[in-house]
Amino acid sequence: MKSLLCVTGVFAITTATAASAETPATPNAGRDLAAACAICHGTNGWSAGGLPNLAGQPKEYLVRQMRDFRDGRRPTTIMHQIAKGYTEEQYQLMAAFFASQKISGGAQ
Repeated sequence: MKSLLCVTGVFAITTATAASAETPATPNAGRDLAAACAICHGTNGWSAGGLPNLAGQPKEYLVRQMRDFRDGRRPTTIMHQIAKGYTEEQYQLMAAFFASQKISGGAQ
């Protein structure tokens, strides 16, 4: 079921990222971009299980993972396609948002 939700969300994610690639950064840009990740990784980056938590991870670690997905250095079923839909600036914005989320063990 989780795989189906992730696959179903890909269209929405890629459509949203294509539109946002031309949008200038706003104070909430990282949060807004990261909202698309909730489909698989949970609200504010806290996964309900089965997929990695993004909340509280170091910013540079998250950016590196996105680059690795984009460049095919990290095996994945779908993240390589999703990562290609974002710019480097958007990686930085999303990673900063997730890094700022408190590690509390649940959605905030």
